[in-house]
Parts: sequence; C-alpha cells; structure tokens
Amino acid sequence: MSHRHTDVTDQVSNEACPLTEVLDHVAGKWSIGILVAAAQGPVRFTELERTITGISRRMLTLNLRKLERDGLLVRTVHPTVPPRVEYRLTPMAQELRATLSGLVGWAERHRADITTARATYDAATTST
Repeated sequence: MSHRHTDVTDQVSNEACPLTEVLDHVAGKWSIGILVAAAQGPVRFTELERTITGISRRMLTLNLRKLERDGLLVRTVHPTVPPRVEYRLTPMAQELRATLSGLVGWAERHRADITTARATYDAATTST
C-alpha cells in the first residue's frame, strides 16, 4: 500500500471515529441522565447518584470523566473537608440540552405506545 493511500485512510478514520465516539458518549445509557440532571445548575456527585436510578458509583464516575473530557461538564472541587465536588454543564452541553430534553420528552410520551407495540409484536412472533 502506498504512503499516500495510508494517509487518506488515516484521515478518514480520524474524522469518522470522533463523531461516532461523541455520539456514543452523549447518547449513552447514562450520559443522557447525567446531562439532564446537571442542566438545572451545579450538581453534586451524590445528587447525581440519587437522581439516576440504577447507576453504580463506578459507572457514574466513568461517565462523568468521559463527559468532562469531551468538554460537556466542568468539575469544580471546593477546598472543604471532605472535598465538595460539583458538576455543571458547559455552554456546548447547554446547547445539547434542548435536543436531549426533546428526546427524553418523546420517550416519556411514547413509553406506553412502545410497550403496547412490543407486546403485539411478541404475541405475533410467538404464535407463528
């Protein structure tokens, strides 16, 4: 393979990977909940842990780091004993919030419809 071809392949990979990564991060199972919960202003780790049902401390920590690394959250450590840590959305995440709120609202409005559709589908596929 020529050096020129490799450069083109690397360029395409470098452009495609971050986009998929970013979409995975912001649309991930826990990320949406974190971003929606942090939308009302600075929020503490323990508040996030209580608000997001089913998330473990480890998973919350990993997702917070990922979102901070992506520039969507700002982590502030207050010099108290014990240290108080707060998270807030960046302007970029505030822009994303409207889209996420719309998605969450859509899911809430259509939850029953989806449950009914699944039951209908399952009944039809089981009887054949």
